[in-house]
Amino acid sequence: MTDIDTRTHTPAPPSPSAELRAALGEAGLNARVTASDAGAQSPVRVTLLSPTDARQLARLIRTGTKRTLKAARTLREICEGYRIGLPGLRVEQGRITLGPIRMDDAARLARLLDAAPQATEQPGTTADAATVKALLAHSFPQATGGGTLSVSVRENAPGLLDLGSIDARTARRLIRALQF
Repeated sequence: MTDIDTRTHTPAPPSPSAELRAALGEAGLNARVTASDAGAQSPVRVTLLSPTDARQLARLIRTGTKRTLKAARTLREICEGYRIGLPGLRVEQGRITLGPIRMDDAARLARLLDAAPQATEQPGTTADAATVKALLAHSFPQATGGGTLSVSVRENAPGLLDLGSIDARTARRLIRALQF
């Protein structure tokens, strides 16, 4: 190895267990963090957390996800008000997953997001999955100022679509679009 190789070598990132151990320590929490020797993809175990530290960790997690959780809760309430069922709406890895949606609810959502009225089915009729998917793909970015939403057709359940996840910022823009 030359002197140049030594100077330009970037250190490997810390292992997930070391990163978690450091973060817990920075937060003043005393927890034992262990990982198997299987490398960076091995499961990490957190053990021996005192009740006080467990409460503090829960508080820190809630604080860090507060805006996302609030956006998810507000979005659920607004959709319920419009009778749009999103039973799979949840927060995962800092994003809001909308989950499965019935075809008629998806068509209603597209209409609320200003999908072209002549292209949407009228209440009481059913739209096909490809049409509703196209309507959402077109109306969602316009209503949210460029936000994207993956929409997929469930082949094993023809009356359902699967809506992907959005970040909290896009969720707040969606909320504003549905409120007005």
